[in-house]
Amino acid sequence: MVIPNYTYLKLKMPGPNGIITMGSTFSHAYTCDREHYKLATAIINSAELPKLKNSSTPAVPDCNEPTSSSAFHLTKETKAVGINPADPTKMVRIGTKLPTK
Repeated sequence: MVIPNYTYLKLKMPGPNGIITMGSTFSHAYTCDREHYKLATAIINSAELPKLKNSSTPAVPDCNEPTSSSAFHLTKETKAVGINPADPTKMVRIGTKLPTK
């Protein structure tokens, strides 16, 4: 079992007879750490997520709009293959050369 390396909460301040040290237990330090992490994450998300939403592009492109990267360009390395022997007009074009990669 691996135990996380959490710093114990210690408060040191000058006192009339030297330094006064106030500490807490490991479980209290861990609880405070988790609560502060959740609070910090919530604050950052509330500030950053709206900015990201406004500046990002949609993750799913519109399927009705062809894009330059997804548009098929007929090249010499394709060949027409019939998919229905009863209807010779139903054809698909397939690539005849694999990429070099």
